[in-house]
Amino acid sequence: MYIGVMSGTSLDAIDVALCDIDENGCRLIASLSYPFDRGLKEEILNVIDGETTLKQIGKIDTHLGIEYSKAINLLLEEQNLNPREIKAIGLHGQTVWHEPRGEFPFSMQLGNPSLVAVRCGISVVSDFRQKDIAVGGEGAPFAPAFHRELFSHIEKCAVVNIGGMANITLFFPTIIGYDCGCGNVLMDLWINEVKGKNYDHNGEWAKSGKVNLKLLDSMLNDDYFKLKYPKSTGREYFNKDFLIKYLKPFDKIPDRDIQATLLELTVRVIADEIKKFDIENLLVSGGGAKNIYLLERLKSNLPDVNVDTTDSYGVSSDSMEAMIFAWFAYKRLKNEAIDLKTVTGATKNTILGGIYASN
Repeated sequence: MYIGVMSGTSLDAIDVALCDIDENGCRLIASLSYPFDRGLKEEILNVIDGETTLKQIGKIDTHLGIEYSKAINLLLEEQNLNPREIKAIGLHGQTVWHEPRGEFPFSMQLGNPSLVAVRCGISVVSDFRQKDIAVGGEGAPFAPAFHRELFSHIEKCAVVNIGGMANITLFFPTIIGYDCGCGNVLMDLWINEVKGKNYDHNGEWAKSGKVNLKLLDSMLNDDYFKLKYPKSTGREYFNKDFLIKYLKPFDKIPDRDIQATLLELTVRVIADEIKKFDIENLLVSGGGAKNIYLLERLKSNLPDVNVDTTDSYGVSSDSMEAMIFAWFAYKRLKNEAIDLKTVTGATKNTILGGIYASN
């Protein structure tokens, strides 16, 4: 058995997945969603949005490691498992900056895998993205390799994961995948700013508003959406500054209309990409799969495509991302390269992740 751990750009929870993995596939045994420490979330957002110090980075790294360990140990306790029964933990870590195309390309994830290995008594596989960048890739998205393991048998199928960012996977004629752009991040940011809520439940506030077409068109003309794949992004691009930049030229727009427009932006960003390919089935995972209104708008924008969640195909949309890194840990222990070069733009497929021993 393997454990996968993921906390995404939404910073809403630590997702932990217990998986049984072999050459025949990856099966979810159990999972939990561990609440993200509020103070830690605020500190991480402050680091992403502003300046920081090495001391603060070090503190966040350790604090995240403690929180990850708590979540993992809680799952072990709930399932009455001994750490010796787990072969490895696949720990993605918390991305605080992603810049694969800068002068000195890198992607930074925090979460102190050595501390997690010691506190849980299980070897940890982590630091996945830097190796892909080292061989010329974007270091993201990684989900497409796992999506193919699960869904490539479905005809004319695409998978979209809607977390803080939105990324899509297609399987033909070869596997490709890339970050379309913003997923939930701008919607969550705006409702938190105006109402103090972490997210818009079922998209109800967005549904109560009216899309401002001029604002929508302005945002859709952003340079990121014009980039060809491979491409990847994160909070370092889609953030409060991004929103302020596009709101500034407009007179006062009702708050609910801004929320409606941000939801429609996410929908259009995904739908416009899907329309470029011959797709009949679109599978949705991530937090966005729970947003009823977002799914309604996605279906409306893609009338000729069967849009459904991965849950309908036997894979939990909540646990999908954590499962990915359990599978990555399995691949690392077998010293198997992961087929991602057509996704990330790397020069070759390579073994990903470093092993942090528990002893």
